[in-house]
Amino acid sequence: MVSDRPITRPGVDPYSATHKPPLPGTDYATWTDRGLTIERNCVIPLRDGTQIYGDIYRPEGATYGVPLLLAWGPYGKHALSNNVFWPRSGVNPEWLSDLTAFEAPDPLFWARLGVGVAVVDPRGAWLSEGDFHHNGAQEADDCADTIEWLAARPWSNGRVGMTGVSYLACIQYLVAPLKPPALAALNPWEAFSDWYREFAYHGGILETGFLPRASDNIRFSLNRTEDTWENAKAHPLMDGFWHSKEVDLEAITQPAYVVAGWADQGLHLRGTIEAWRRMGSRQKWLDVHGQKKWANYYHPASRVRQAAFFEHFLFDKPTAISAWPPVRIEVREAHGVASERAESAFPPARAVLTSLPLGADGTLGTGVAGEVRYHAREGQATFDHTFAEDTEITGHVALKLWVEAEGADDMDLFVALQKLDAAGQPVGMTFYAFYENGPVALGWLRASHRALDPAKSRPDRPWHSHEREDRLQPGECVPVEIELWPSSTLFRAGETLRLVVAGHDIYPREPGPPLPFAEHQETRNAGTHVLRMGGTYDSELRVPVIPPAA
Repeated sequence: MVSDRPITRPGVDPYSATHKPPLPGTDYATWTDRGLTIERNCVIPLRDGTQIYGDIYRPEGATYGVPLLLAWGPYGKHALSNNVFWPRSGVNPEWLSDLTAFEAPDPLFWARLGVGVAVVDPRGAWLSEGDFHHNGAQEADDCADTIEWLAARPWSNGRVGMTGVSYLACIQYLVAPLKPPALAALNPWEAFSDWYREFAYHGGILETGFLPRASDNIRFSLNRTEDTWENAKAHPLMDGFWHSKEVDLEAITQPAYVVAGWADQGLHLRGTIEAWRRMGSRQKWLDVHGQKKWANYYHPASRVRQAAFFEHFLFDKPTAISAWPPVRIEVREAHGVASERAESAFPPARAVLTSLPLGADGTLGTGVAGEVRYHAREGQATFDHTFAEDTEITGHVALKLWVEAEGADDMDLFVALQKLDAAGQPVGMTFYAFYENGPVALGWLRASHRALDPAKSRPDRPWHSHEREDRLQPGECVPVEIELWPSSTLFRAGETLRLVVAGHDIYPREPGPPLPFAEHQETRNAGTHVLRMGGTYDSELRVPVIPPAA
């Protein structure tokens, strides 16, 4: 039996990280620069005596009343952003200073508002003492200790907020339930909240692109670090290891401004919306945009909203947030083409879940009986529905399929929703932080993982337990329910919704730098996939249609 204790490995010499700027030693230093007082290598003591290091940037000359934003992540507080954002990310270099750490707030921007920024290397990361724990209870406790230490600085006003993208957002879900008194406000900007379903196994299929890369990013340490890639491979089902990474979202009560992006199909989108939905915070807001995530975080318009949020909760200033709707979404038409709308909830309560039966003739909405077959590893099937009038699909989408695997006892199913224009040409959507040719939505399922949790499943959102495998028998045709991640897209009259079902990644990685990108190279597919529909085989796509405005 595999232990639930994390697999660890010796750390890699932090000074050997040639893809980062030169690593300073641990000597304390302070200086002023462009209106900032900068303290490098502040020693932060944790409750067990371990010492970690942080860099603090605060307004020059401010001796009292300064709140802080904490940026907590494993990428190195010395790894500043003047050389880390790729051109395709859409980040305008003029939007941030060279003092900005990766996916973190810009100290120069926040100093103008009277707010400081602390960038901290967690336990076991880089030159901080101890072994590195990739999330979990230890990292939560360490972050809570750090928040209280920062709030106790003589120049502090006693309030700490948190902001940042990805890892810098995930840690907020962990520490907030502990309720450190000084933690005044949260701003998680795109962060998964379910390790198994969103980070490691999509529909029970091991993610082989971003996951090993993320594991490599946390290997620099003077001691030991968790080996996230080996841990994922060692735990293919939901077990104690994955439960140790769970977050108590309902216990979060701090004010929260949560931001998700439709483009992050396969990493942060699902979990960010789920975190907002489950948070116990009385004051919480959700924005869902359709842009490239780093560009969106640093965009001047986004900073206006960040500033309003934190000025309200770090200074008690009256700001525009009293007029904010609970939810704002961008309804997309194509990459770079979208309209913004306020909502009272997500998904919108007025959405009408509409069934589009699959047809063996390649249509959606007809239910023509028959079967469709394709090569399990290389093939795919498509089903189209052309809209007679403008139609908006916003919310969660679910696909029910009747499937059989010929020549195998399991099958990995890859699903995409796409948009075609009136001429039948693909319409690209923003995809991850770099691409413009992406899908409307994606979904995945390993057929042996088809068991549902009845307490959590809904018609528009099947919830798989992933606690056991039910392999397929020869000639067995079974129903499977597949969750597609949330989306919001407007289809004009004459445009087409296309459903793609395949045995492989429908959007393969493009040639070029090893940018973060979800892949699934270790499938169980062999032989032929058979999809059945019509009659008793009620294969259907369920889409949430927003009624036209009155």
